[in-house]
Amino acid sequence: METIDSVLKMRITAARLRAAKGGVSLVPTMGALHPGHEALIAAAKAAGGAVVVSIFANPLAFGSNENLAGYPRSPEKDLALCESLGVDAVFIPQVQEIYPKGYSTYVSEEGVSKPLCGLSRPTHFRGVTTLITKLFNIVGPARIVLGQKDVQHVAVIRKVAVDLNYDIEILVVPTVREPDGLAVSVRNSDLTTKERQEAVSISQALRKAKEMVDSGVRSTDRLVAEVTHILGKHNRVRVIYASVVDPLTMEAVREVEPGRALLCIAAWVDEIRLTDNVVL
Repeated sequence: METIDSVLKMRITAARLRAAKGGVSLVPTMGALHPGHEALIAAAKAAGGAVVVSIFANPLAFGSNENLAGYPRSPEKDLALCESLGVDAVFIPQVQEIYPKGYSTYVSEEGVSKPLCGLSRPTHFRGVTTLITKLFNIVGPARIVLGQKDVQHVAVIRKVAVDLNYDIEILVVPTVREPDGLAVSVRNSDLTTKERQEAVSISQALRKAKEMVDSGVRSTDRLVAEVTHILGKHNRVRVIYASVVDPLTMEAVREVEPGRALLCIAAWVDEIRLTDNVVL
């Protein structure tokens, strides 16, 4: 496995990997790798070709009131995990390599990024789209592998790829969950025992909504009311949003068309922000 910290070396390595293995699958991460990332890497390997993992805590994705310095980092463990999983190359640049002094060019998606997380984190997706566009240009992947848990990221990145004419496959991997149903997340390790017990209510609410749809409920108002009721029983949980949306546009829908709608939840559990979703 090659460990690369410069844009130039990554370009050269990616070109060599594309020629040798017939294409590259990119797994973009912020580091602090966990079983969810392992599933992404496994899917990338199964798709064929070379696998490149990027590890970069993107400062543009953090708002002025968000703690970039406190974001979990474990570079040595991350590199060891990638090597054990058979990754071909890890791109792990410093901030100044991606955003050098005087950097002033940004990519902004103005539709899919606006609802849901875009309302409470108005600068977040500009950071995501700027970095992902740079990675597309640096790595030149045939496909990018993303997780269903970050479903709005998936929709935004898909829109960027379409609008900017990137011929890149978007491969989406199902959410990996803890035994108690909590979606695997970098932030889970920050939860106390009591917070963890209450955080599980998010996946419980999603499961209840799916059961309601399977039993014939189509009203999104009823679904959101039930989800809000379940979450409201937990003092540590504060709902940021609970919305049934179209999976491509992230726009709210009035009625559920089974298999073609998402219930998305974001909530604070004390000071930890968690997101999750389910296909209804």
